Amino acid sequence: MRRWIAVAGVSGAMAVAMAAWAMHGVSGDPAAQDLIHKGAYYQLTHALALLAAQHLGAKASCALFAVGLILFPGTLYLLAAGAPAYAQVLTPIGGMAFIGGWLGLAYEGIRKG
Repeated sequence: MRRWIAVAGVSGAMAVAMAAWAMHGVSGDPAAQDLIHKGAYYQLTHALALLAAQHLGAKASCALFAVGLILFPGTLYLLAAGAPAYAQVLTPIGGMAFIGGWLGLAYEGIRKG
């Protein structure tokens, strides 16, 4: 269970670092900045969601949030760094993992409520 806390902590730190990169590393590229800011926002938000899921013992949600944390912001960061456009096919898979994680939390709330 502690591994999810570690994943959330690393993910939160990475989100802050990526936001700094957007401001200072790619300051001349508004499209790249936008991709990085979106990725950092979703990464930080879902790092917190992962902590909540871990606290509630929602194992499936933890796994889904972890997959989403890799695929969704990860592909946005890669695209901002110049990856080929076909890399974006993974972004919606990460988004679906996030949605699944949230639905898993809803299920846990109903089940334990």
